[in-house]
Amino acid sequence: MPEEPDAPPPQVRMLDARSLRGLAHPLRIRMLATLRHDGPATASQLAERLGESSGSTSYHLRQLAAHGFVEDAPGHGKGRERWWQAAHDGTAFDEKLIYDEDPATRGAADLFLHEIATIHTQELSTWLGNAHSWSQEWRRGSDISDFTLHLTAAQSLELIRELHDVINSYRDLPPAEGTKSVRVHTHAFPRTSE
Repeated sequence: MPEEPDAPPPQVRMLDARSLRGLAHPLRIRMLATLRHDGPATASQLAERLGESSGSTSYHLRQLAAHGFVEDAPGHGKGRERWWQAAHDGTAFDEKLIYDEDPATRGAADLFLHEIATIHTQELSTWLGNAHSWSQEWRRGSDISDFTLHLTAAQSLELIRELHDVINSYRDLPPAEGTKSVRVHTHAFPRTSE
């Protein structure tokens, strides 16, 4: 299905060394993901959803704001209640960060990537644990597949870009009856043992 003709592309924040170090904390990554997936929230609401103290979520929200990942959510809350929203639709990782001269940046890159992989694993495990409660229609509309291809690095990059283009063409479809939030994970990497 093609994207709506005048739908704006998603706003994606490219990580640099400074912003990566500001984001590379498991709770910050999870809080940002929650704001992106579920919409604006207060520190207390995030604490309840994530099983943390509101003092902790409040501190980490301020750190995320200092690095430009979250911002005040206009039109929410009453009185002194502070609502936050994600400042961007997504985050892009620059592979150069893995090779940065600064060990702190390399460590932050490693933590960030491993936390994303952990989140993907948890989301998939949660689906598998609850799939029996979904309709057969939704079960057919889900997928756990893997493929082994023989590609060059350039061909792998081309495949990734084409997959992203297809996925993004579904991003801003008009709401329809039965619409649910659907997570799509893609992983492409060379096998380390052959």
